[in-house]
Amino acid sequence: MDISNIAKRHQHPAENILMDIATLAKQVPNLLDLSIGDPDLITDETIINAAFTDAKNGHTKYTASGGSQEFIETVVAFYEKQYGLSFEPTQVRATVGALHGMYLTLQVLLDAGDEVIIHEPYFSPYKDQVIFAGGQPVFIPTYEEDGFQINIDVLKAAITDKTKAIIINSPNNPTGAVFSPETFKAIAELAIKHDFYILSDEVYETFCFYDDFVPMATFAPENTITFSSFSKAFAMTGWRIGYMIAPAYINEAAKLINESITYSAPSPSQQAGIYALNHAEQLVPKVVSVFKERLEYIEQRVAQIPFLSLHPVKGSMYAFINISKTGLTSVPFVEKVLKETNVLMIPGKAFGETTGDEYVRLAATQDISVLKEAFDRIEKMSI
Repeated sequence: MDISNIAKRHQHPAENILMDIATLAKQVPNLLDLSIGDPDLITDETIINAAFTDAKNGHTKYTASGGSQEFIETVVAFYEKQYGLSFEPTQVRATVGALHGMYLTLQVLLDAGDEVIIHEPYFSPYKDQVIFAGGQPVFIPTYEEDGFQINIDVLKAAITDKTKAIIINSPNNPTGAVFSPETFKAIAELAIKHDFYILSDEVYETFCFYDDFVPMATFAPENTITFSSFSKAFAMTGWRIGYMIAPAYINEAAKLINESITYSAPSPSQQAGIYALNHAEQLVPKVVSVFKERLEYIEQRVAQIPFLSLHPVKGSMYAFINISKTGLTSVPFVEKVLKETNVLMIPGKAFGETTGDEYVRLAATQDISVLKEAFDRIEKMSI
């Protein structure tokens, strides 16, 4: 048997930049890996202990497919306390990370040929998930000179009678941009006027370093589906727990799909999430301060290297470094850095060919001592 026996849509896979770079990286000894957004931090011991105790006390079985009542009520209470937003329990669903929620939502919303607007640079799974759901991704660029904010006139021009949704991500992976409340409000007004949904990936909501974060649901509650997770703010990537908040009719449709996929999110992870949200005021600042310090250090080091530049990072855990002065595009640059310094970053092309190819993404997921060693090596390169 051969590849002709699998689905035709998978017989000729598209170029996978990340896999190509990962394969190359495996050949490099003593690698300094600054590519993947998986923090080096370990989940806080109090979260681990609370979840371990709950598991020993019997939280090892299925919950309801949408999550335990306690988990759902904890999310509702958190948004009321943190943001002054009121949601009904029927709007909340525990998910296996935020991307699981995005997948379910796109499956619910899209008919064949429906369009979903995505702003570049973008987290690469968005495109694939839209296509898997039978939709058509429509890309709009954002630019460094605009602080990577969405240009509302460009967005207006992209809206058609087939537009079903826009996916937004702020604080943004990979650029580190934080959309202004004015940008959010303008997007919300367009969604309401043209009757499309806003799929708001707010995984990095706590990594908003210099301003208070305002959720998109503040501006367009009936049109917004919110996705978040515990992976970044609580250093819980491996627990695979997140949630979505949507109009109840969307959540009900997602339930029917999800019961044939994962059924429910892991019960010990839901318990860990309950503890984390209930103690967020004590736990989150410790994580966020680490990444703020690291990104400020990265800005300082980039400023000392003539062939690199960096727009001030406002949020997330990434630096989207401009390499245009090198005369190289992102893939050759990453390969050169990897071969000469054993430092691994991700080519900006992986986040969109229109606006990404003059950048590389560096994840601040290693200690400052590792970042120092990486930049000590890079600044000695001849370009």
